[in-house]
Amino acid sequence: MNGANLDDLVDLLGRWASGRGPLYLLLTGRLRALIDDGVLPPGEQLPPDRVLARRLAVGRGTVVAAYDLLQQEGRVVRRQGSGTRVAACDLPSTRATDSVVANPLLLHILHPPDGVQLLTCAAPDDPPPELIEAYQEAAGRLAGVRDLGYQPAGNPALREAVAAYYRERGVPTTAGEILVTNGAQQALTLLAGLLVSPGDTVLTGSPTYPGALEVFRHAAAAVRPVTLAPVSAEAMRERPALVYAVPTASNPAGSIMESADRRRLAGLAADYDVPVIDDEVCAELCFSGEIPPPLAAYGSGEQVITIASLSKLVWGGLRVGWIRGSAPLVSRLARLRAVHDLGGEVLGQLAAATLMGRLAEIRRARVRTLRARHDHLCAELREHLPSWEFEPARGGQTIWVRLPRGEADSFAQVALRHGVAVPPGRSFDPLGGHAEYTRLHFLFPEEELSRAVAGLARAWRSYDGAHEPAARHTLIV
Repeated sequence: MNGANLDDLVDLLGRWASGRGPLYLLLTGRLRALIDDGVLPPGEQLPPDRVLARRLAVGRGTVVAAYDLLQQEGRVVRRQGSGTRVAACDLPSTRATDSVVANPLLLHILHPPDGVQLLTCAAPDDPPPELIEAYQEAAGRLAGVRDLGYQPAGNPALREAVAAYYRERGVPTTAGEILVTNGAQQALTLLAGLLVSPGDTVLTGSPTYPGALEVFRHAAAAVRPVTLAPVSAEAMRERPALVYAVPTASNPAGSIMESADRRRLAGLAADYDVPVIDDEVCAELCFSGEIPPPLAAYGSGEQVITIASLSKLVWGGLRVGWIRGSAPLVSRLARLRAVHDLGGEVLGQLAAATLMGRLAEIRRARVRTLRARHDHLCAELREHLPSWEFEPARGGQTIWVRLPRGEADSFAQVALRHGVAVPPGRSFDPLGGHAEYTRLHFLFPEEELSRAVAGLARAWRSYDGAHEPAARHTLIV
């Protein structure tokens, strides 16, 4: 599209205002889709806000708010005197053979750059031997089965195994309160599709998991950061569509919410009838070996919804996750899921059911390895990058690091030239804050972590702290 051709952009926007919710969020959502799909390429000049507002017959404030939100997300750059442009994307183009441009958020997963250590994606790349054994057992269980295999709510054996897992953790649960999903990301997408309408407010902590922020943004929600430890009654009085929390082994900081704050969050959710999503994807990775109870253990209400998966404990390629919620909610989610894919792949679910009975031994091995690698990374950072600030994690796979100067967006470009890809802190903040932070995972073996820190140290010595335009971010997990 020619950046000067206003009519082309208006045609691409189409029926952008036909949804529900504030106009600025609807306009943001449509522009975001055009940018992420590559229809509006990096460097594309967008019309001045007054010009676009007049052409769309909306107030100038609508366009300004949309542009500002896209700037917070790192998708556009606004400068006095040069207008608004689509943010630069320093990653290689991935235009497919069918002329569809791949979403730039997915570039590091779809096309990992050669010779670069990826600290952007945090998931284990070494499936344990128990997974192979579980698949072998699952294959044997298929013999003689006469079943279509369409199970939108999930395989019954796995639903019961997950329910038993929560009962063992002190939370009474039946199989009817479990919905199996293709990982926790699909769980978030289904919940947003059911609970969030355009313009609704979603409250999150900050920093928080970027994949959740993307889901809520694509639902055209107004995502607002609040303090969750402790959460304020004032925030709940606003009756948000939902609250998203990662209280155990949080992403990115590896922190653990205290019991009093958990009880308060669950209690206020019940008092104000606000759904709370408790993301327990990394909960099994607490370094102390003791896993705190889920938020659902702190109240008798049905407002707490728990999501989890086996992707961080077992392997990212095992696309099995779940939602624990009230039976009516699970029934509604199953109907919604049936529209999308009729249910997940059965063999993997049968393998996951077997793994649920072996979680303790898998956890012990995984946590032992992660703890050693965490300690090694912290020691390497203290020795080679002593000016970087961080708190050791209490669990999970990542630490949250503050740079002493500059912004992580610009430093990430320097680090990439030194063979290390790091995620900028803005990706973890609903409003694009935390620009001076980055997240580092400790999933690599010790020698690879040492090599990564050495690359970061070289990059830091050559980094002058100058501000550079924010690049569009890779998908961060």
